[in-house]
Amino acid sequence: MNIYVANIAYSAKDQDLRELFEAYGEVTSAKIIMDKVTNRSRGFGFVEMSDDNSGRAAIEGTNGNNFHGRDLVVNEARPRTEGTGGGFRGGNSGGYRDRNDRGGYRERSDRGDRGGRDSHHDEY
Repeated sequence: MNIYVANIAYSAKDQDLRELFEAYGEVTSAKIIMDKVTNRSRGFGFVEMSDDNSGRAAIEGTNGNNFHGRDLVVNEARPRTEGTGGGFRGGNSGGYRDRNDRGGYRERSDRGDRGGRDSHHDEY
């Protein structure tokens, strides 16, 4: 069973998480997710237990408990679906707008006009 663990203290390490969950059964893996840029904990992680009964007991036994000064939020991890995780999170994506040569934005026309300055509006 794969378990999602949130609200993990930034000081906690993978081994600390493993030891917490080993009290409920065999832990296959325990991983705190790290930020790729800062190499600091992102405050959540995943624990994989060898069987579902141990996993359910671990969820019940650790959810809401204080761990390194913070109350954990523990749930069964949902499987990743296509489109989950990563990707661009900013606005104005998806090709709805074009940048003109002055750095601003303008709506695309229905004529299939793809970019550059609008020939009807040479003066700004």
